[in-house]
Amino acid sequence: MRKGITAVITLMVFLFTGICFAGDTVKIGVLAKRGPERALKKWKATGDYLTTRLEGKKVDIIPLGFDKVFPAIEKGDVDFFLVNSSMFVTAEIKYGAKPVLTMINSRQGQALKSFGGVIFTNASNAAVNSLEDIKGKKFMAVKKSCFGGWQMALKEFVDAGMDPAKDFASVVYGGKHDNVVLAVKNGTVDVGTVRTDTLERMAAAGTIKMEEFKIIHKQEHRDFPFVCSTRLYPEWPLAKVAKTPDSLVHEVAAALKQIKPEDPAAKTAKIVGWTDPLDYSPVEELQKELRIGAYAH
Repeated sequence: MRKGITAVITLMVFLFTGICFAGDTVKIGVLAKRGPERALKKWKATGDYLTTRLEGKKVDIIPLGFDKVFPAIEKGDVDFFLVNSSMFVTAEIKYGAKPVLTMINSRQGQALKSFGGVIFTNASNAAVNSLEDIKGKKFMAVKKSCFGGWQMALKEFVDAGMDPAKDFASVVYGGKHDNVVLAVKNGTVDVGTVRTDTLERMAAAGTIKMEEFKIIHKQEHRDFPFVCSTRLYPEWPLAKVAKTPDSLVHEVAAALKQIKPEDPAAKTAKIVGWTDPLDYSPVEELQKELRIGAYAH
């Protein structure tokens, strides 16, 4: 009898502690635009930092492919998520997500709260010098859901009276930003688009040379150091899913706002830190105009 009671108590303790442990794990989903390994490498230090700052809690970074983001948000498999600005707007409207902070990128010694898209061709391609010249050409973007690697460029095309589905010879998707750049370099496609800083990052790594490419529809933005073909939009937000309690949101936000540029969490992620949420209404307007994301028919 005593052994039976002991066994029951042991089981109850196990179940109780297991439930408590699960409840004390904070999951942050991160869009893995360059693959899960790179996403984890980039953001794990942020998870470790938060684990040391949130008393009694362990923070896990969950890399999510483009097709895994919305299911994870809808099911509540994550407590917070870090995705591109367009995916956030969709999640806000469809699933009740709310912005917590906006990421401040660190690029070429500058703190950047916005980014854009760049449209480019091979430098040897004399036939393409403007948006109009892309008609009849093979075009590659990253993914349909990629904000900087497709949707920003799509708005420029639409504003110019163009319909890529009808006007281009083909529109294909490379899956990753690097794949698009290499496809243009190798002549697999005529023109491509990626988010700003991609070309410069790959050039710094020795994968490409900037002079191998020609920028189409080039735009100049004050204090913005990268080649760009579109207007600028607010950087990625960290957002909360509907079920995440405000008390936890305040804890996480307060901790992240204390990150300094010299901290490992900032250096590994190549950011300066975090700021209060920016205005994402321009992103929503883009979705409305293009009838994509939350406004897709």
